[in-house]
Amino acid sequence: MKWSTEVLVAAASILPCWAATDAQCTDILKTALQASNPDTRKQAVVSLSLASSEGPLFDQLVGMLQDKDVEVRQAVVASLAEVKNKTATEALHKALQDPVPEVSFAAAKVLYAGHDPSGRAALLAVLNGESKASSSFFSKQKREALRMMHTPRTTFLFVLREGVGFAPVPGLGQGIASMQGILTDAGVSGRASAALLMGTDKDPAVLEALVDALSDKDASVRAAAVHSIALRNDSALKSRLEPLLMDQKEQVRLRAAAGYLRLSAIEAKARERKTIPARPLTKQPAKKAPIQTTAGK
Repeated sequence: MKWSTEVLVAAASILPCWAATDAQCTDILKTALQASNPDTRKQAVVSLSLASSEGPLFDQLVGMLQDKDVEVRQAVVASLAEVKNKTATEALHKALQDPVPEVSFAAAKVLYAGHDPSGRAALLAVLNGESKASSSFFSKQKREALRMMHTPRTTFLFVLREGVGFAPVPGLGQGIASMQGILTDAGVSGRASAALLMGTDKDPAVLEALVDALSDKDASVRAAAVHSIALRNDSALKSRLEPLLMDQKEQVRLRAAAGYLRLSAIEAKARERKTIPARPLTKQPAKKAPIQTTAGK
């Protein structure tokens, strides 16, 4: 098939534009990453979550963890959350040591969701109470800062996306409204967020920390601990909620009552399953042998 001269000329004029467009886009993003306005840098970082997870722009994205603006660094962590490679994981490990609690907590959430031991250790360090002050993962000052920071809305969206704490049981709710009520409270602490994120983790150390959190002086932490213990669906933990039925804070007391009823229902169902007698096996009547006849003999 022969192409006309006009078509070939048109194609030749278009092809360089495609190459130029790639270069243009790269320059646009690089310029934005170096902008003096932190909002511009943040928008560039967020936009890079749409681009390739390798190459010079990705390297520059990782380098933005050193940005002086906290929101920019948080945006970098959010963008790296979607990248599953060694470079991104190493960068998130470094972000755990960020001096600003909101950044290191964001990195801990991402690593925990990816089943990284460092993420678990970091969140557990935040969740643990004063009796666990010997924890060496964070300094005491850093751990206290993490517990007191406020990250409600972003954490709620993260928990929804990851499905953390959701353990569907027929006839029982998933506690989404309860979780939302805790995390959208302006006074929710980092420790409360950690309690919700790790709620159904099977590690005995997590359960120990949740039980300890039931007596925390922060009401949002107590409410989060009640919520998480209820969603573990373990009726043996019902007695742990009893003292909270007298809590002075409604958000704690009412969740304790609902959680107690949830675990009672689970306990009743388990008891019902045990008491239902098994159906006896019915013997099939033996087949009778065909009657031999002497007809025709």
